[in-house]
Amino acid sequence: MGYRVVDTDAVAPEPDRPCECRKLSDPGGLDEAAINRFRAEPGEQLPLAYHYHETQQEAFYVMDGTLAVETPGDTYEITADDLFVVDSESPQRAYNREDADGPVTVLAIGAPPADADAVPYDPNDE
Repeated sequence: MGYRVVDTDAVAPEPDRPCECRKLSDPGGLDEAAINRFRAEPGEQLPLAYHYHETQQEAFYVMDGTLAVETPGDTYEITADDLFVVDSESPQRAYNREDADGPVTVLAIGAPPADADAVPYDPNDE
């Protein structure tokens, strides 16, 4: 058996990201899932680009604020305590609207962990 407590504020934010991103998988000793905590100010997006994953499913749990998720067919508004799930091969871009009242904090979970399988998506190619 094994147990760990991770002080998420002690995990350094990733450099060169469009918003604050704290990667929690390694500090938590996880190798079957990716867990990241994002905090985006108004106008900031979570991912580096509009993208999809070939094999990974993602789930975004909104801890506070409202998360906007752009997809090819719609833009969703996810509020605090709601979960937004993205199947593999489904393009999305998550962000905090420019006119938001404040930041949005999101716990993002992906399985299997697959940073390398993110594929850029251009909605203008449709």
